[in-house]
Amino acid sequence: MAGTDKTQTPATGPAPVVVLVNPQLGENIGTAARAMANFGLSELRIVNPRDGWPNERAVSASSGAVWIIENARVHDDLATALADMNFVMATTARPRGMTKEVVTPEQAGHDMRARVGRGERVALLFGRERWGLNNDEVSLADVIVTAPVNPAFASLNMAQAVLLMGYEWFKTQAETLGQETPELPALAGPGLVAPDTRPATKDELYGFFDHLERELAEAGFFKSADKRPTMMRNIRNLYGRAALTEQEVRSLRGMVASLTGTHIKRKMEREGKA
Repeated sequence: MAGTDKTQTPATGPAPVVVLVNPQLGENIGTAARAMANFGLSELRIVNPRDGWPNERAVSASSGAVWIIENARVHDDLATALADMNFVMATTARPRGMTKEVVTPEQAGHDMRARVGRGERVALLFGRERWGLNNDEVSLADVIVTAPVNPAFASLNMAQAVLLMGYEWFKTQAETLGQETPELPALAGPGLVAPDTRPATKDELYGFFDHLERELAEAGFFKSADKRPTMMRNIRNLYGRAALTEQEVRSLRGMVASLTGTHIKRKMEREGKA
C-alpha cells in the first residue's frame, strides 16, 4: 500500500467523530475510513448500514485503516449515535430551507480545533451516497457545512467528503508534508526543496555575475558601453529571481566556462595556434 508507513503510530489524540448515516456499500465505508486515517481521525460511528455489519468489503477497501473499521460502533438511529456529542456538523451540498448557520469546510476546521481543544466532543455527519442526509437528520446538527464546489456538479462521494473535512481538521496540526521514506525524511514544509545543497550566498552569486559579465564583454555581447550597466542589471535581476542554490551557481559558472573554453579553442584553431 503506497503511502502507508506501518512503523508510524496512528494519531490517537482527541479528534472529531465521523458519523456515517445509512451507508449503502461496505466499499464506501472502507474508503471513508482510509480518508479518516489520512488526517488523524480514528473514531467511526455507523448508523443503520444497509448491508449490515461487520462487512469484509469495508476492511478490504480501507487500504490498511483496519483499526478504524474494527473499532467502529454501529447504531440503529442517529439520535443515539449523537447522544454523547456536544456539537454536530452536518455536511451537505443542498440548501435546506431551515434557519441554521452555514459554514465552509475551512471555517469548520477552525471551529473543530477550538472546540476539541476545549474538551468538547464534535461529530461530523455524512449522509447516504445517493442522496445524502434528510432534513430531519440535518435538524439534529448545530451547523451545516457546505463546500464551495462547481454548482453544475456539486455532489461529493462519501470518502471525498470525509477527506475534505479531515484535511481541514488536520492541516494546521501536521508537522511535515507527505511521507518519510527509507532514503529521505518527510518534507518539513512548502518551499524550495534542495537536497545535498543550500541556497547560494550573495558572495557566490556576485562571483557568478562578475564571471558572466567578463565573458559576455569578451564575446562582444554588450553593443555599447552606455547600455552595459542596464543590461547587467537586467541579468542580475533575472538570476536573482531564480533563488539559485550553491550547486546551481557552480553549474552555471561551469557552463559559462565551458562555452568560453570552446570559443577560445576554435579561435586558436582558426589562427593555427592549436
